[in-house]
Amino acid sequence: MFESLNERLDSAFKVLKGENVLTELNIAESIKEVRRALVAADVNYKIAKEFTDKIKEKALGTENVLKAVKPGELMVKIVHDQLVDLMGGQTVGINIKGNPAVVLISGLQGSGKTTFTGKLALYLKTKRAKKVLLVACDVYRPAAIDQISVLAEQTGVEVYKEVLNKNPVEISQNAIKYAKQKGIDVVIVDTAGRLAVDEEMMVEIQNIKNAINPTETLFVVDSMTGQDAVNTAQAFNERINFDGVVLTKLDGDTRGGAALSIKYTVGKPIKFVSTGEKMDALDLFYPDRLAQRILGMGDIVSFVEKAQEQFDEKEAKRIEKRIRKNQFDFEDFLSQINQIKKMGDLKSLINMLPGMNKMTQNLDIDEKAFTKVESIIFSMTLEERRNPDIITLKRKQRIAKGCGRSMDDINAFMKQFEQMRKMMHSFATGKGIPGMMPPGGMGGFRK
Repeated sequence: MFESLNERLDSAFKVLKGENVLTELNIAESIKEVRRALVAADVNYKIAKEFTDKIKEKALGTENVLKAVKPGELMVKIVHDQLVDLMGGQTVGINIKGNPAVVLISGLQGSGKTTFTGKLALYLKTKRAKKVLLVACDVYRPAAIDQISVLAEQTGVEVYKEVLNKNPVEISQNAIKYAKQKGIDVVIVDTAGRLAVDEEMMVEIQNIKNAINPTETLFVVDSMTGQDAVNTAQAFNERINFDGVVLTKLDGDTRGGAALSIKYTVGKPIKFVSTGEKMDALDLFYPDRLAQRILGMGDIVSFVEKAQEQFDEKEAKRIEKRIRKNQFDFEDFLSQINQIKKMGDLKSLINMLPGMNKMTQNLDIDEKAFTKVESIIFSMTLEERRNPDIITLKRKQRIAKGCGRSMDDINAFMKQFEQMRKMMHSFATGKGIPGMMPPGGMGGFRK
């Protein structure tokens, strides 16, 4: 996420390396590089210019203060604060007041709009304890109704659809009546993807909004489209006056233009970001956290929150007790793998740790690494999983055959597991560290 922008900004700060204080000359040189970095990230030049002018003003105002702080570090702090301000300053949640609350979803074709609809349903159901109804109002795209029906099934919510009705205004109105009868808290209306230049389709979504008077209207943007997304958002906002923006595909090859420019351009907050394909890969937008990630500072707060969401205190105590007794086995290992997998995309998690984005920039993190480990463990008998010490050469040969891997792979895995088990036992008995898999615990296991 934002690797290229982070690299360019890092180069801008290096201009100040070795300098003792900030001066008008070295500030100007650093600012020029920051502006170039933003423009390369597909931020409109006018926005980039205004942004860097504010940085320059702040930096010049610190010439005679904070002498103990290195110029490069001070510039990072100034840029961070301005990035936060540019992206909205604070988190703005979704408005779901009403009986029922109605959320209208709009966006371009291919922006990830329908998938976001499913993610939002799961978010409201699990994190806000709301009873949710999805409404299929895309009457044009083939299989659109099937897609939202599958998403409803995956998230465990109900879907309202009228397969033979081609009038999305009627469908949405009927859905709200149905929701009132069933005591549903939130109705999420998924509409057809449309182009801003398509006058007929733009009139249609205006008619839908006027007919159902939504509590919240969200505009979904593919963050990989950069400045084009910002221009489109502006066109949509002029027609339907949406309440907030959703950035999808933020885990892809994102240059950053949309995230950095859209609040400034349309004056509407970014409310959610989608960072993966899984249905739970949806987060509230925190300008300060994204600014930290753009600057390579990680996002330890989000990392801890994700860990806490999946934290099972009873299981943690059980694992810790077994580690202390040096009884940690493959069944326990599987339990720990499942805890980590629930937290989300592995590369995204690693990049939340300070400094790790540079270390993983050119590293191909294999999302199937856990699958390979699991295939070996699942090829063991239950007795072998619970008693690793009984696994003899003959048993290893059978395990290798069962999972389709070589004996070298099995031996390497067993050796690394034993090393990890000893290290965890040492930590737990010596320092009282709870039983979580150490970072990179099985990192040496290759394809």
